[in-house]
Order: sequence, then C-alpha cells, then structure tokens
Amino acid sequence: MNQAHSADLVRIALELGDDTLRPGEVETMWAEPLGEDRYRLRNSPFYARGFSFLDVVIAERQTDGFPIVRRPLLRSGHSTYQLFVSGGIDASAHFRSYAERLLGLSCTFERATAQLAAVDVPPEANIHEVYGLLEAGEQAGVWDFQEGHCGHPV
Repeated sequence: MNQAHSADLVRIALELGDDTLRPGEVETMWAEPLGEDRYRLRNSPFYARGFSFLDVVIAERQTDGFPIVRRPLLRSGHSTYQLFVSGGIDASAHFRSYAERLLGLSCTFERATAQLAAVDVPPEANIHEVYGLLEAGEQAGVWDFQEGHCGHPV
C-alpha cells in the first residue's frame, strides 16, 4: 500500500471523465501540499485516469470542498493500473497467485473495495513484464484491468 496518512497530507479531488468507471463524479486522493497550488499525490487513483503515485499536480483551491486537480506538473515515472476482480479480491485464490507475481515485480496494491484495486508500478519495474502479467490475469478470468496512466517509457 502506497498511501501515507500523516497530519501534513490533505485531500484533493480529481474530476472523473467519460473514460472512467464513474463519469461525472470526483475521486479524492491524499496529497502532500508543496505550496503555490502544487501537490504531490500520495496514493494511486482507483478511477481517475492520467495520474500516478508521486506525480506533482496543480490543484485549484475551492472556497468549500477539496482543491480540484487541473493538470499534472511533474511526472513521477510511476504507472497505474486499475483492476476489477469480479469474484472479489479476498475470495479469489487466483487473484492471490497473480498478485504475488506482481509484488515480485516490485508492484504494490491499494484496495478501494472488495472488487477494486489500484496497482502502482514503480519506475524501476519492467513495465513490459508487468503489462504481460496483467494481460495474462485478464485472459485467465482473474480480473479486468484498465491503464490509468503509463509513466514508463515504452
């Protein structure tokens, strides 16, 4: 799990587009304020596309509610993949098997619900191996996945 909960982190909001599982809604994330409307994302998005763990973003402060992310400013080199496990994460032995293989490739997971997880792929991971394993899991019926953001050179 990547998210870091400490007193200096705040919640910011990402508006979800039509290409997400929840179009028209917002997803809140933990972020580290850096000043001048800049924030470093401290967890991986479960729904939003175009952002990854440790990206620095520009977010516009609101009079009420969370600051709204307007654009990425500095990319971290991380990639994000969003998994939907129809049988449930805890109930699937196949999920555990594939997840262990992803962990062996330096990936980490954050869980949103019993069926939804985000996979963080750090810059040092081999993105081609990771993507191949994600595809193999999908072909085996373990999960459906979508690419939230690819920060790796391909």
